[in-house]
Amino acid sequence: MSSDAGVSLLSPKSMHEPRGYSHVAKVASKTLLFIAGQVALDASGNLIGPGDFRAQTQQCFENLQAAVEAAGGSFRNIVKLNVYVLDIAKLPDYREVRDRYVDVNGPPASTAFQVAALFRTEFMIEIEAVAALP
Repeated sequence: MSSDAGVSLLSPKSMHEPRGYSHVAKVASKTLLFIAGQVALDASGNLIGPGDFRAQTQQCFENLQAAVEAAGGSFRNIVKLNVYVLDIAKLPDYREVRDRYVDVNGPPASTAFQVAALFRTEFMIEIEAVAALP
């Protein structure tokens, strides 16, 4: 499936059916934007959602949206997400929030990692992204 000209999000039939992501993001003739890992800090540097995974995930996506928009794009331009969580059992909560931001009919390629710790003990999730801008 293509999300726009120059970007194809694919899940070959010879691979397992992905759940909420695409296996492949093919980008041609675009400017790639790499967004550093985002955590649950607001514009003032305050932690949003202490101990609340969904609230922290929401803030991560708000930060990603602000970053891609600052570069002249939108969430539709995101082609790859990497998510780092302390508890992989929280992925259904992550997906519920994510699906409010991504095109669920052509979701970006994604990878999820369970990690032992993030750079501050109060963070429960960190998300980084790659976007393809015209």
